[in-house]
Amino acid sequence: MLEVIGTDAAGVAGLAPRSLALLRQARLVLAPARLLADLAPWWQEEQAAGRVPAGSEGPELLASDRPELIHGPLEQAFAAGRPAVLLASGDPLWFGIGRLLLQRFPRERLRFHPAPSSLQLAFARLGRPWQDASWVSLHGRDPEPLAAALQKRPAALAVLTDPGRGGVEEVRRLLAASGLEAAYALWLCERLGHPRERVQRLAPDGPLPADLDPLHLVLLIAEPPPPPDPASLPLFGLPDGLFLQHADRPGLMTKREVRIQLLADLALPASGVLWDVGAGVGSVGLEALRLRPGLRLWAVEARGGSSALIRANAARLGVQPEAVLEGRAPQVLAELPAPDRVLLGGGGRDRRAILEAVLPRLRPGGVVVLPLATVEALAELRPCLEQAGLAVAVGQHQSWRGAPLADGTRLAPMNPVLLLRGERRRAG
Repeated sequence: MLEVIGTDAAGVAGLAPRSLALLRQARLVLAPARLLADLAPWWQEEQAAGRVPAGSEGPELLASDRPELIHGPLEQAFAAGRPAVLLASGDPLWFGIGRLLLQRFPRERLRFHPAPSSLQLAFARLGRPWQDASWVSLHGRDPEPLAAALQKRPAALAVLTDPGRGGVEEVRRLLAASGLEAAYALWLCERLGHPRERVQRLAPDGPLPADLDPLHLVLLIAEPPPPPDPASLPLFGLPDGLFLQHADRPGLMTKREVRIQLLADLALPASGVLWDVGAGVGSVGLEALRLRPGLRLWAVEARGGSSALIRANAARLGVQPEAVLEGRAPQVLAELPAPDRVLLGGGGRDRRAILEAVLPRLRPGGVVVLPLATVEALAELRPCLEQAGLAVAVGQHQSWRGAPLADGTRLAPMNPVLLLRGERRRAG
C-alpha cells in the first residue's frame, strides 16, 4: 500500500499525528526535493525522542519531482510488501500527483490523506466563505482560461499561478487588459501553511515583493469599484469594471467593444426618445446619455433590483435617465412614449413578441438594433424587420483582448455577437 499524504508549506513539521505514524513505519519515502532535505534530520529527531527504534535505519528517500522515475521503486516496494509513503502538496487529488499515480497503479494500492488545499487555506486566511468561488490554473497553460473567467465577472476567483510564466504579475496584467482593475481586490498568498506564510493585498500598480516566493497563488475578490469623477471619464468606451453589477449574475453586461459598436449603429440623434429594453446594468443606455445629453432614456429590465442598480450606475456617470422600469416587455412598453431609437438587448424567448410590439411604435427615421448570440435568433427576427418595411443591415462583431504570453502578447477571443439593425424610412 502506498500512503499518499498531503502537506502544507510547513512540510513534515505540519503533519497530523496519524500521518506521522505512517511516515515512521515507511521503508520507502518519496517526496518533492524541497521536502526531502527535512526528512533526514526529522528521522534523527524521532530517534532521539524514542519514537522510532534507536539505531534503526531510516527509510529509503527518493525525489518525486519526476513521477516517471518513481514507478519502478514503487512496484518493487509493492512486490516486497515494503510500506511506502509519498508526500505531496495539499490535496494530491486536486492538481496533484494523485492523478498520475492512478493512471499507473490500481486504486486499491493507493490511499490518500489530503491536507487542506491551497485554496482552502487562502480563503481561510481572508475569512471569506468560498462556496461561490471559481478557480483557474495557469500551470503550463496559456492565459485564455483566466481571460474567459474574468469576462463572467465571478464574485471570487482563485488563480493557481505558474512562476515560470510570471506568476502574480501575469494575473495583474490580464486583469488590467480586461479593464477590471477597479472591480477586484488582488490578494497575493505565499507559502500557505508555513510559519513564514504571507498574505497581502496588492495595489494595481504597486511593486511586487522583492522576495516574492514562487509558491504563491492569487485571489481576486470582487468589490464595488470606487465612484469615478464623471468629468474625468472618456467620452465613450467606458471600462467594463466601472459599472456596478448584479451580485447574483455578475458579468451579464454588454462588454466595452460591443457597446461601442452598438452606440455607433444606433446613430444617436441630438434629441429624442431612446428605449433600452433588457437594459441589464444600464451600460449602453447610460453611455448614450453621455454622448447625447439631449436624449431621453427609458430603461426597461425585468430583473428585480435593476432599477436601483441602473440608477446607481447613472449617478456614477453623472447622467439622469427619464425613467427606469422594472417589468416584463412587451407589456411595460405601452406606458412609454414612441421611440426614435430602440436597443433590444434582452427578451429571450419573448424577443420576437417584444420586437413586434416595438415596430409599430417606432417613429419615422427611427432605428432599432438587436445584438444576438445565435444565427437562429437572426433567422427568426430579420423577417420581422423586413416585413415592417425597414431597411435591414446585418453584421457580426468579433473582438479580441491582449493577454500576456511568456514575453509577448496573445489575443484572447471574446464571444462573437451578431448585430441586426433596422431603420424606418422617413415619409416622402
